[in-house]
Amino acid sequence: MRAAVRQSAVMAFLFLSFAMWAEAQDVASFEKRVTVKQLKNGLTVLLMERPEAPVFSFHIMVDAGSVQDPKGGSGLAHMFEHMAFKGTQVIGTKDWAKEKVVLADLEKAYHAYDVEKRKLIGRDEKKVKELEAKWRALQDQAEEFVIQDEFSEIVENAGGVGLNASTGADETRYFYSLPANQTELWAYLESERFIRPIYRQFYKERDVVLEERRLRTDSSPIGRLIEQLGAAAFTAHPYQVSGVGWQSEISSVTATQADEFFKTYYRPSNMVLAVVGAIKAAEIIPLIERYFGRVPAGPKPPEINTIEPEQIGERSVVIREASQPWYIECYKRPGYNDPDDAVYDAISEILSSGRTSRMYRSLVRDKKIALTAAGQSGFPGTKYPNLFLFYAIPSQGKTPADVQAAIREEIEKLKNEDVSDDELNRIKTNAKADLLRGLADNQGLAIQLATAQVRYGDWREIFREVERIDKVSKADIRRVANKTFVPNKRTVGMIENVAPVAKGGK
Repeated sequence: MRAAVRQSAVMAFLFLSFAMWAEAQDVASFEKRVTVKQLKNGLTVLLMERPEAPVFSFHIMVDAGSVQDPKGGSGLAHMFEHMAFKGTQVIGTKDWAKEKVVLADLEKAYHAYDVEKRKLIGRDEKKVKELEAKWRALQDQAEEFVIQDEFSEIVENAGGVGLNASTGADETRYFYSLPANQTELWAYLESERFIRPIYRQFYKERDVVLEERRLRTDSSPIGRLIEQLGAAAFTAHPYQVSGVGWQSEISSVTATQADEFFKTYYRPSNMVLAVVGAIKAAEIIPLIERYFGRVPAGPKPPEINTIEPEQIGERSVVIREASQPWYIECYKRPGYNDPDDAVYDAISEILSSGRTSRMYRSLVRDKKIALTAAGQSGFPGTKYPNLFLFYAIPSQGKTPADVQAAIREEIEKLKNEDVSDDELNRIKTNAKADLLRGLADNQGLAIQLATAQVRYGDWREIFREVERIDKVSKADIRRVANKTFVPNKRTVGMIENVAPVAKGGK
């Protein structure tokens, strides 16, 4: 009885919270506080005044991620993200005039070494070693001019927190927060690194990225499985290649290629800047125009023209080794701008949202055949047609085949039975709660504003997304499940545990 009373109290609190949310967090109230400004060079700026605390957060979103990596240059988007923290002609160097000369010589030396090393016929191994030695010597010489991490230290000494960036399949993001009295320093720092990035320590940083790949992919059974699953699921689209890139390509990309990537995609017309916090639009707009207006203009890069061909048969990847078993199956689904995008979000919520979700209750709690189980929409990105994943880690003594059967049982229920009223109401309530949480802090709001502006050309889509989920019906869920979760759109990946091979192969 007490549990029922507590549950009723919780539900009453949630409904009251959402009533307050509807009044305070609707589009109309935000429109009074959000300013949109497009600079002459094409950069779109979103500003929201939130004077509650003397701080502000920003989010720069570049509409380019690992999908834009050139053929043979996987990992370049990620590499440039690393370079954006290496400073400028003023920051991070002891003597730019001298360092500039050495960096130019270094790039020429690397190119000569790379050309000789790549020769399939007539490669001179002695010459390769000599050219490599020259390149490495210049790398050591360039290192003498570096002031390590000066860019980051300037931000942190000014009170900055959360300094970071991320590269996804579809986009690259830069963000941190600062005290409100540091707006001019911020505008200078952020604009400067997108005006004249310096490829300082490029080859040293390339080794760092290679180490990241070794840790997250090569040395991780699930990392290897996910990479191979993507490669099997996509035959043409760049989603086929994991964001970190292939080892052979990471180890071969050059600073020259990174600069070409920057000049192609880091154009103001391909970027959105959102600033939220204790700012005044009338005061900060001139500051943004003065600094960010210096970023050279250019047309928005064309979208990729590769369309993944229709899948005509089930595909599979099986890894057999002495490690924790895993099971994943995924299905092709349309990109984020499909009319049914909200339905996929609803299905994901039904399957995976907490301990009351279908996958957890069935596979983990009731059948006890899995340690974890979920369904997730939008892998490895959402901009283009992507994958809806179902995955589970089998419990001790259970196999991928055991969880496969249970997962497919849950899929068939989605296809043949209506979801309950409680489930449908819960996903709609959760969507509003997720929005409320995302709007609660400056950084979360800056992320949502920038993302909606880049993806839809209108920040108001933050609210429309919730409205679309609110319109999802039981019939929609069955319809989308039936058209999506079919064998011809399926790719299966699993790790099967086998005894380790004894030394000597016996």
